[in-house]
Amino acid sequence: MHEFELIKKFFLKLSNFNKNALDLNDDIFFDKSKKLAISVDTYIEGTHFINFDYPDLVIKKILRSSISDLICKGVIPKYYFISGSGDKKSFSAKNLKKISKSLSQEQKKYSIYLSGGDTTYSKKLSFTITVIGYSNKIIYRNNAKLNDDIYITGNLGDSFIGLMILKKKINLNNKLSNYFKKSFFSPKLHINFTKKLLSFANTSIDISDGLIADLEKLINKQKVSYKIYLNDVPVSKNLKKLISSKKISKKSCISQGDDYQILFTAPKSKSGIIHKTCNSLGVKISKIGKICSPSQKSQIINEKNIKITLKNKGYFHRF
Repeated sequence: MHEFELIKKFFLKLSNFNKNALDLNDDIFFDKSKKLAISVDTYIEGTHFINFDYPDLVIKKILRSSISDLICKGVIPKYYFISGSGDKKSFSAKNLKKISKSLSQEQKKYSIYLSGGDTTYSKKLSFTITVIGYSNKIIYRNNAKLNDDIYITGNLGDSFIGLMILKKKINLNNKLSNYFKKSFFSPKLHINFTKKLLSFANTSIDISDGLIADLEKLINKQKVSYKIYLNDVPVSKNLKKLISSKKISKKSCISQGDDYQILFTAPKSKSGIIHKTCNSLGVKISKIGKICSPSQKSQIINEKNIKITLKNKGYFHRF
């Protein structure tokens, strides 16, 4: 069963009288009257991270992944709660010291504060993080407008290459290998861009499961389609090197997920302010496509102006 089918069939009716739950179809809970925004994420060893060989890096990644849910909505994260389930090996004193040090660094970087949580013994390692922020408004899903431009921050694909290196499926020199592994463990979040989003984005989401998978989630209730230009999807200089050397194709890595960049749509009239914001904050922003009429099928267009399909649109939760 698909994630959204499961939610619709068994849980949607439980939120019918709670408008703040946003029909269980957004990344967060938002109570406008209290200006309160909350997100919850769970991470399982073997699914969301390979192993716990680098506890300091894993905890950094999952915390950034969690606060990304608020950032892409135009909300500055303020507090977080973390619950962990694991055994004596995972939660050894050595590992816990590394986790504590890493969390302290992240708190200083993003001005967030640990506010509670829980610990339980389990043979299966997992973490659940709840993040809280405050805002007068947010950017909702399912609010794209016809002819909106589609934008993305940063670059895509580096995290996927890092994962392939960690899985020993790609072998690169140490310098490149370290660059891509860092991209996997330490996604770059544009927190200084957060509030600016509210002034021009019609709808937004962070890219966790993959460019196309998350784009389709972003507009899943709307009668619209999209057109994405592969050539305009941003990748780093290091990834371009791999693509040029034929070690990997661009279309095989730009929708694999774990990028945690912001995907948003905005009207053409906002292009000026978007690029001005991008220059003033030093944030890379790329226009990669547009929102189209539902009479057209969604399309991905390559550099030769030919419609293509992606073998992997991203990660989909199935039960």
